[in-house]
Amino acid sequence: MTSGPAVRKTARTVTLRTGRPTGERIRLSVYDLVNGTFATARTFYYRRTLDADALRDSLRRALERYPMLTGRLERDDDGGLSVLCNDAGAAFSVHHSDRPMPQYGPGRRAGNDLRRYVHTVNPFRVVGHDIPLLTVKVTHTRGGGSVLGVCINHSVVDGAGFLDFLLHWSRTHRGLAHRAAPYARRLLEGPAPDATPDAAPATGPDDPQYTVVTGRQKWGFLWRVNAGAHRMRTLTVRLDAQEVLALKEAAGGGAADGSAPVSSGDALGAHVWRVLAALRDRTPESTERLGMVVSLRPALKDRLPDGYSGNAVSNITAALPAHALRAQPLAHTAAAVRDARHRVTAERVRDEMAFLQAQHRAGRIKRVFSRMSLDAFEGTVALNNVSRLPVYDVEFGAGRPFWYEYPASPIPWTVLITPTPEDGHSRDVHLSVPREAAEALDDPRWAGRLRVPE
Repeated sequence: MTSGPAVRKTARTVTLRTGRPTGERIRLSVYDLVNGTFATARTFYYRRTLDADALRDSLRRALERYPMLTGRLERDDDGGLSVLCNDAGAAFSVHHSDRPMPQYGPGRRAGNDLRRYVHTVNPFRVVGHDIPLLTVKVTHTRGGGSVLGVCINHSVVDGAGFLDFLLHWSRTHRGLAHRAAPYARRLLEGPAPDATPDAAPATGPDDPQYTVVTGRQKWGFLWRVNAGAHRMRTLTVRLDAQEVLALKEAAGGGAADGSAPVSSGDALGAHVWRVLAALRDRTPESTERLGMVVSLRPALKDRLPDGYSGNAVSNITAALPAHALRAQPLAHTAAAVRDARHRVTAERVRDEMAFLQAQHRAGRIKRVFSRMSLDAFEGTVALNNVSRLPVYDVEFGAGRPFWYEYPASPIPWTVLITPTPEDGHSRDVHLSVPREAAEALDDPRWAGRLRVPE
């Protein structure tokens, strides 16, 4: 049986232009460059049918404040990338499915259906070609309901910038005011010291988060990820508000000694890390790592304005011996997670930025990888907690979406934490793990451990 919505007719894809090219050439920062030229996708699922004509009109109006999204990527003379704000346009298409809206949710992810809901482009033909950086696809399902699929080139926005644009579009559609996000990349140009490429500064005294790999190592890693992609499974566990708050309470012991209290995000991340470490059951002397995607905006609050739309994220790692991770209480693990996050300071970002700039000057930026990704096969759990992003506020006059999803990671032991339609403290935990681990987590014994603090 074929999965996903069958498409019976497709409207012609149109190119949306604002009619207001600025002519600017926005040079991308090193934090933009490390993402490559792949697009990142988001999908939103609505019970009621969206008005596609009205969406197209409001999108055109919203794009007037986001000239980079209708521009094109161009190569700079030194190998960098810039967006030419020439108003070449974004792609907008409408599709119709012969099938009703599936009952997507934690127990039924869109999974392979998702690719039918987004308009993808070839990432290897984006630079120097007339390829849109923003694509929007509206899929209407039989009997009512619509799916909104949005792709934006990752070199232009990070997750926060992506959502800020969608919220701007949503508010424009409903006739509400919303300030467009600043996009000038000079805001993130660091005070790079005078350094030769062969003497690039380190990102920190002993725990750099980025490293330069050889070409052989790069392609070896990519081959390993692609070769194992068919064995990956993603499952979603929804924790209600009481369960999340119980985890926070169980992890709150660190505040008694005068240290900063742990957040619910710290507690939930620490708890999932402990469960996955127990599931992998590595030797007691092994080092277990939790790599966390972290926003640089708090550390750079004196430099970056509110709503900065470019890439402003990095990663940080918490590490504990396997025996300590299993034997110590949750409060101990949560404190390690909190302390790792607190290492993301303005000074650290300055050093990391200088390192990345040095690699760019040396022509090595395409071989810069995060250790969080490289160590995925060696005991690292990668965590991205976006639960504070109001993804369910993306509303276009047909009610809030009942489900939100984007492609699962092909890299093993990856955890994504998102909000739920109920908002509040409830969370959806998406776990991308090898097939055997997913089967174990479906067992009531392990499923129960994901819900109960230890």
